[in-house]
Amino acid sequence: MNVTYEDSRRELQTDSGVLRYHEAGSGPPLILLHGSGPGVTGWRNYRGNIGVFAENFHCYVLEFPGFGVSDPVKGHPVLTAGSSVIRFMDALGIESAPVIGNSMGGVVGVNLAIKKPDRVSKLVTIGGVGPNVFSPSPSEGLRLLQEFTDAPDRDKLIRWLTAMVFDRALVTEELIEERWEAAINPDAQATAQMMYGSAAFAMQQEFMAASDTPPYWSMMHKVSCPTLLTWGRDDRVSPPDMAMIPMRLIPQAELHVFPNCGHWVMIEAKRAFEGAVGEFLHR
Repeated sequence: MNVTYEDSRRELQTDSGVLRYHEAGSGPPLILLHGSGPGVTGWRNYRGNIGVFAENFHCYVLEFPGFGVSDPVKGHPVLTAGSSVIRFMDALGIESAPVIGNSMGGVVGVNLAIKKPDRVSKLVTIGGVGPNVFSPSPSEGLRLLQEFTDAPDRDKLIRWLTAMVFDRALVTEELIEERWEAAINPDAQATAQMMYGSAAFAMQQEFMAASDTPPYWSMMHKVSCPTLLTWGRDDRVSPPDMAMIPMRLIPQAELHVFPNCGHWVMIEAKRAFEGAVGEFLHR
């Protein structure tokens, strides 16, 4: 199915501002949640996949608040992203749906599956979930993201984009320009500072050290829905050892690792990813 940006984009007025999204296809609902990083949007994450999934599902690609598309709201971006999914589902009358989440979107999906299990019927994650087990934390990709966030420039953006993929040919001038223009959006910059700035990271580490609240990944045994963890074997942002904990803790979890692939599995291993996810969703 050919799905274009203009024909698929929608707006939804809620009590916390406008949520923007892309919609395509018919059939049972499927919600796709994007990741984070400079210039990210739901459309850029999934524009190459939505046409395939729309052949069998009514697809909704939600734009999280604070990333320069949907209206920003107060609060930490991961928390406001989760609440925006519930606002979105409630407004459209979607009681339950399978969720595909890329990186941060996967963390949002896991948290929803833990706290509101009746709303997530199946879960697909793309990297990003779980703790670093053997690999350094922050990872190479996250350190590059932090450097860009602290003092944005095009060279730092290129270094970060290159760390996102196995095949550097995917980092085209068009991609660089597209991401740069979106990354300098004031809302997107404010969100990035809250998530990846050096000061925010140090504050988060101090909070975690003093907190009695367990990290979200330690509660993944509460994810009751069937879960497919997808990972790039060469992911330099979320190294594959991170998959060990969710693979073990989530009762109905299975793991699919794609070779010669970095963090953007849905882009770099497009056909294999779509095949594996399609089979999982149709069971």
